[in-house]
Amino acid sequence: MANKRSAGLLLWRRREAGVEVLIGHMGGPFWETRDEAAWSIPKGEYTPDEEPMAAARREFEEELGLQAPEGEWHPLGEARQSSGKLVTAWALEGDLDTSLVVPGTFTMEWPRGSGRLGEFPEVDRVRWCGLDEARQKLVSGQRVFLERLIPLVGRDG
Repeated sequence: MANKRSAGLLLWRRREAGVEVLIGHMGGPFWETRDEAAWSIPKGEYTPDEEPMAAARREFEEELGLQAPEGEWHPLGEARQSSGKLVTAWALEGDLDTSLVVPGTFTMEWPRGSGRLGEFPEVDRVRWCGLDEARQKLVSGQRVFLERLIPLVGRDG
């Protein structure tokens, strides 16, 4: 797993109550009953011959069924997740109507060892939330991207 790399996009917007970020609850039976530390920015794996930013754009569209809004992408750097996977992320200010999300799907054997294949959504819920709530909901390896977002949005985010 140490050689796997993912790229993603942290979409954010300003509201009266402060900055909100778009996160998705990971789909599939493993995450079904979890909430805290079970959400992610839209992201996915890419191969060495693909540019990370292109992969982030592609994965955003694959996971949400919508293109990323137009705007300036700001690099948030890399972070290693507990699995060993290295995630590269960008921040983009924009808006998106979550009711329009049509998540992509993946196939996996479930229950494990059963020989039965099931199709599951990449994400089963998508929502906007404030930075404090996002710190609780995001998997721990991605929380650093929220801290790196603060200089872009201001401390009062």
